[in-house]
Amino acid sequence: MTFDVSPDSTRLGWIGLGVMGASMASNLLDAGYAMTVFTRTRSSADAALAKGAVWADDPATVAAASDITFSIVGFPRDVRDVILGANGALAGAAAGSVLVDMTTSEPGLAVEIADAAEAKGVVSIDAPVSGGDIGAREGRLSIMVGGDAATVEALSPVWSVLGATTVHQGGPGAGQHTKMVNQTLVAGGIVSVCEALLYAYGAGLDPTTVLESVASGAAGSWALSNLGQRVIDGDFGPGFYIEHFVKDMGIALAEADRMGLDLPGLALAHRLYEAMQADGRGRLGTQGLILALAETSGVSLPNRD
Repeated sequence: MTFDVSPDSTRLGWIGLGVMGASMASNLLDAGYAMTVFTRTRSSADAALAKGAVWADDPATVAAASDITFSIVGFPRDVRDVILGANGALAGAAAGSVLVDMTTSEPGLAVEIADAAEAKGVVSIDAPVSGGDIGAREGRLSIMVGGDAATVEALSPVWSVLGATTVHQGGPGAGQHTKMVNQTLVAGGIVSVCEALLYAYGAGLDPTTVLESVASGAAGSWALSNLGQRVIDGDFGPGFYIEHFVKDMGIALAEADRMGLDLPGLALAHRLYEAMQADGRGRLGTQGLILALAETSGVSLPNRD
């Protein structure tokens, strides 16, 4: 990639305007970038369109109108469809343009997309993110990037709008592998937050004062300060869907198995969340795990309808 990236000269495309994507696209629009958008449910694009984005009827049309096309969708099958499908972004992408998939997806699929893109003279970057809905809204995401180093560097102006930390991890798929490290860390952390708060409720403690004590010590973490507070507030809406977390952990476990690694803590977290999904709770936020743990223990949570 040789062109300069700036709001004055660079046309952006955006595919996927869900919990994360809507805020990320909004931040780029606020930074002055022209943008063409597509998302599965058109009403999800209303806010972006109100800020000046242009609607396209499919991902191919988005890419045809864009120098850089971003995607952030739900599952690897969705990534394959919106990028490699008959009406996918690669079908519409011109030589010299860039595709950036920010979905948490399979490392092998990222490599497959990069190879297919290269054959067409297009550069493909995998750039999954961490930071949840709050990080997306505030432009404070951690962005884990795999792909061509020169292109990653050229995209610095957009990375700076979307995130607080952007690290190039290596070639195609390296960003996805790094996100699997992240999700392995997150899995154990969220289980611990839910179990710890359940203990606090069971002991009759005030969870707000408990959080004040433990969040500033060695036990402090992003999950405790953010998701812990949501549990206390009775807010089990999605900053990140359980069904997507199950998907992520499944990818990490499959990759670990391929490498001959045994990750029993991750496997346990995966089973707990699979049970939540099977119980029809896959659209709750990941902090919703405490609901199942409380029910198993016969503990009644305050602020729960």
